[in-house]
Amino acid sequence: MNSQNKSKHKALGLLLLAFIAPVVIAKLVLSLNLYHGGATNHGELINPETSYASLGVENPNPKEWQLLYLLPAQCDDACRERLYILRQSHTALGPDQARVEPLILTHPDSDLNALSAFHFNTRPANAGLSHWLDEQQLIIVDPLGSLVLRYPQVQGREAHLAQGKDLVADLRKLLKLSRVD
Repeated sequence: MNSQNKSKHKALGLLLLAFIAPVVIAKLVLSLNLYHGGATNHGELINPETSYASLGVENPNPKEWQLLYLLPAQCDDACRERLYILRQSHTALGPDQARVEPLILTHPDSDLNALSAFHFNTRPANAGLSHWLDEQQLIIVDPLGSLVLRYPQVQGREAHLAQGKDLVADLRKLLKLSRVD
């Protein structure tokens, strides 16, 4: 009889272990930040409440996706590389490039001579929007005026090219899934 009780307790213990162990392991993995979700975007997501309206800016092109870049006061090699990647990324969109407009934002001391080799539309930036575009970031804005993704400044030609590929991949995905045309 004693062996039957031991086998019943052993079976009950194994059964409890089979149901409790996955919960305990999952809790450990999540609490130790060992799991990183299945995000497929390459840029950094921006808080959904951040939009042109919240920054006090009127949407310059309410029917199009926009790629924003703030032209610095001194456009160095990194700035020129950024402008080149912006143009190439827009061209790489192929038939979808009509849905996206690269937009260069300027402030009074921006180096407008850097734009002589490029054909971008420009707009003056206000202080709220300039804050989001410091450090030569690129930002994707949806047709409703919400700032969606940002791409921070990187150093080196290879890093710029990789970021351009990431930008195009994210834009293609956004344009494909977009219900706003």
